[in-house]
Amino acid sequence: MRTGVRVGVDVGTVRIGVARSDFHGMLATPVETVPRQRGTAAPDDLARLTAIVTELDAVEVIVGLPLALSGRHTASTEDAVAFAAALAGALTVPVRLVDERLSTVSAQAALRTSGRSTRTQRPVVDQVAATIILQHALDTERASGKPAGAPVDTTGRP
Repeated sequence: MRTGVRVGVDVGTVRIGVARSDFHGMLATPVETVPRQRGTAAPDDLARLTAIVTELDAVEVIVGLPLALSGRHTASTEDAVAFAAALAGALTVPVRLVDERLSTVSAQAALRTSGRSTRTQRPVVDQVAATIILQHALDTERASGKPAGAPVDTTGRP
């Protein structure tokens, strides 16, 4: 298992959830929810995420890739790929796309189980989804010995 902090990102149309790992890549925890500006990757979005990655001295960013259950691409998939490409262009660390099917559903279920109402979930559900995405990537790397997902270049191609 590689060492270094990783940052997990759940890209939504309204909010961007952010999570981080510990230095040893064992555990993912929520960081914050960034309000998403209009546009594919607005400068404010990229600036805040770049600041988080820099503050945490992260070695890699994991962006959730929302595929349909069938594995097909959707409008959300294309948005996440474009966002990941813009983020890769703004950062000096690698960006990887990792399948995130059902991460938001899992996050909502976990929050509901903890007693949170739907209204009180909104501010944190994206952080929890990012945490689930990042934890999945960490677990996959630990089990396989290889980084999870696919690397992204600035063209958005994994």
